Amino acid sequence: MRKIIVVAGATGNLGGKIVNALLAKDVEVRAIVRLETDIEKIQDLEQKGVKVFPVDTSNKAEISKHCVEAHCLVSALAGLEETIIGTQKIFVDAAVEANVQRFIPSDYSSDFTNLKVGQNRNLDVRRKFHEYIDKTFIKATTIFNGPFMDLLTTDMPLILFKQKRILCWGNPNQILEFTTTDNIAEFTAAAAIDENTPRYLRIAGDKLSCNDFVKLLTELTTQKYSLFRPGGIGLLNILIKLTRFFSPSTNELYPAWQGMQYMRDLMEGRIIFQKYDNDRYSFIKWTSVKEFLITEKVF
Repeated sequence: MRKIIVVAGATGNLGGKIVNALLAKDVEVRAIVRLETDIEKIQDLEQKGVKVFPVDTSNKAEISKHCVEAHCLVSALAGLEETIIGTQKIFVDAAVEANVQRFIPSDYSSDFTNLKVGQNRNLDVRRKFHEYIDKTFIKATTIFNGPFMDLLTTDMPLILFKQKRILCWGNPNQILEFTTTDNIAEFTAAAAIDENTPRYLRIAGDKLSCNDFVKLLTELTTQKYSLFRPGGIGLLNILIKLTRFFSPSTNELYPAWQGMQYMRDLMEGRIIFQKYDNDRYSFIKWTSVKEFLITEKVF
């Protein structure tokens, strides 16, 4: 009998990739979407073979009836406390009511289990949700994957292409972990149909230090890259506090200071995994930073 996997957040970037990865397997994929979801997005999912159910996401009973007989509910919801805690709680309660065995929360982040509370708002919200889910009867599996490798060419100011510099706060030999959203989606789909996953799974597509980035970009571009080190972690903490004070942006998902918090956590070394689960699903080919940058043709 084919397993049924329910996905929340299927119309988002990562959620859509998780859906595609699931469709490549012999499973039935159901997507629970908001009532106001764009009809074109719904039709796109349906054309792929997904069963789509527009619902009031505040209605536990409505969600629950579409989860009946499902093996796992995968969340790829994005947002702040209202979504990550409030809406996900409703989905978890609905899954429990429908007797769904497993739940994958929308973490897909750096490992925040070793971070200090209060240092990263978005990760604190996820930590708070864990307190709730760990009290339920459903078997939860969080996937930690480090920063999205895709951000290296978009929103993360690590590679300063125009200046031919690599931004570094603190130790230039500190290992940094990155994973592409395609690899994260592949791994999530495999974990969703897995019969026996642990509470935490940790993956990293590639691991490099700032010094490694200098060597890699110099090699790929044949132009000399160098470190740009404005200061240590202490100075970055001060800048975060100042930026947040003058521009709190409490309703934004990624205000400037939130990005700085992620950068600090990355370069401080608290989020580095001690154990990796990359080999759990041997069919996944992990994309290196070098391969990613070549594919993106950013130089």
